[in-house]
Amino acid sequence: MRQSSVTARRLAAVSVSLAVAAGAVACGPKDNDAKAEPGSAGAQPRKGGTLTVLNTDPQQDFDPARLYTSGGGNVPSLVFRTLTTRNRENGAEGAEVVPDLATDTGRPSQNATVWTYTLKKGLKYEDGTAITSADIKYGIERSFAAELSGGAPYLRDWLIGGADYQGPYKDKGEDKGEGKGKKGLDSIETPDEQTIVFRLNKPEGEFPYLATQTQFAPVPEAKDTGTKYEQHPVSSGPYKVVTNENDGERLVLARNTHWSATTDAERKAYPDKIDVRSGFDSSVINQRLSSSQGADAAAVTTDTNLGPAELAKVSGDKELAARVGTGHFGYTNYIAFNPKVKPFDDPKVRQAISYAVDRTSVINAAGGSSLAEAATTYLPDQKSFGYTEYDHFPAGRSGNAAKAKELLKEAGHANGLTVTLTHSNAKDFETSPEIATAIQDALKKAGITVKLQGLEDNDYKDKIHGARTEPGFFLAHWGADWPSGGPFLAPIFDGRQIVKDGANFNTGFLDDKAVNAEIDAINKLTDLDAAATRWGALDKKIGERALTVPLFHPVYKRLYGKDIKNIVISDWTGVLDISQVAVK
Repeated sequence: MRQSSVTARRLAAVSVSLAVAAGAVACGPKDNDAKAEPGSAGAQPRKGGTLTVLNTDPQQDFDPARLYTSGGGNVPSLVFRTLTTRNRENGAEGAEVVPDLATDTGRPSQNATVWTYTLKKGLKYEDGTAITSADIKYGIERSFAAELSGGAPYLRDWLIGGADYQGPYKDKGEDKGEGKGKKGLDSIETPDEQTIVFRLNKPEGEFPYLATQTQFAPVPEAKDTGTKYEQHPVSSGPYKVVTNENDGERLVLARNTHWSATTDAERKAYPDKIDVRSGFDSSVINQRLSSSQGADAAAVTTDTNLGPAELAKVSGDKELAARVGTGHFGYTNYIAFNPKVKPFDDPKVRQAISYAVDRTSVINAAGGSSLAEAATTYLPDQKSFGYTEYDHFPAGRSGNAAKAKELLKEAGHANGLTVTLTHSNAKDFETSPEIATAIQDALKKAGITVKLQGLEDNDYKDKIHGARTEPGFFLAHWGADWPSGGPFLAPIFDGRQIVKDGANFNTGFLDDKAVNAEIDAINKLTDLDAAATRWGALDKKIGERALTVPLFHPVYKRLYGKDIKNIVISDWTGVLDISQVAVK
């Protein structure tokens, strides 16, 4: 297994936790009309004004090579356009991939190992110069540079020659990010200024999804300042960077006058100015949004959710309740088993635990039904993933202790058994002590005594992602980099992605030739709807093995200011789409 694949899974985990804890969470009421405007029904959004963003975490590494974002991102999508992007609509429609800089989502050939794109005419940077295919090629190549690490690693695995490429600075033997590349990757061709061709080492029908990531943003080589580029990246989107203080602690964006809406059907760009401020406590952010005084009336947050207590308070106020956005991101919280550790090597024991789980108590521990939805499938309940309903081990709302005891008896544990459940001590909705306790109480009814092993978060992650240290029974979670079954199922169940030395996410150590072959077959499909159907069927088949117990899919609740209009959220990211927001 190449080191790049190890890195891919490690970064995927990081991106998921960041997406859920800080970015890909909630806004835009899914149960309201697609473009409903809170507090001003029927009013049309207008251009003008200043949008304020209040966050806890700074917008660090504001360089398209270093950002791990897909579908256009959030704040980054205002500055960086990519070959493709997500459809800027609510719900399932927002999980579709659409053209951005390109005229279409890509033209596959040679069994989806070659992808060709043509750029739209009239594309310009903030300084008025034309955007060319060579700029996109260079932007991708610089993402391979070690000094610009942090972005999504798929291209290193997918592009021919990507595994060994060191980036354009190495092309001239320069290591500090100041040199300009000459050679580049032969697997990216630019036959003319409007055309770019990618040659892959394996069929990848989901390349259009990958082309949404910020590595596909154009970077003019003459303006590349290496590691300093993040201070003033050259904009291809509707806004340009005016101020970037203290590594993203405050980011001020103003209009890019050379951006043309005629080339960009997705971004609305209503505000004249966007002021991104960070360093606030989450309770302070929610209080300021609740009060909506002064500039806070035209404010949103991209990284702060309402907790159970805050949500209960807000829900009791009609005006505030109307300003709570609901978001869904493709994400699953589950119990994982290591079948190499007894007694979890016995499928009947794993099945017994699956029957014994009380999902109602788990959901209550996660904050209640407003913040979590019960899951019996591994894939999230979204069409783009290929969601196929199944419940192989029906536990009902509160667990099926009788069926669990029956299976334990068949497995030779008529008198019950004692197991240890490993979890994180971090106070989050994913792997918290409260969720572990809820599982402990439910399994006790089935004669299973559960000892809890709570670890500090970093220790917990090291333990569960180490092939040699993985416990037999632990809490886990996963989210996909784009809304498809591929990046959801393959890292967890593809036997070729088992990593013995490094970050391993195939927790069940499943290495089934039929499963691996089906993953390869689906990856060849360029009909994404057909691929989704196959991913759903594969999820159902894998689920029979009881290698995981799906628990719930999180729901995100986020408050926004009283003067915010045009709330849009997609099932791709679960994030309020800043490119659609207008202010009074």
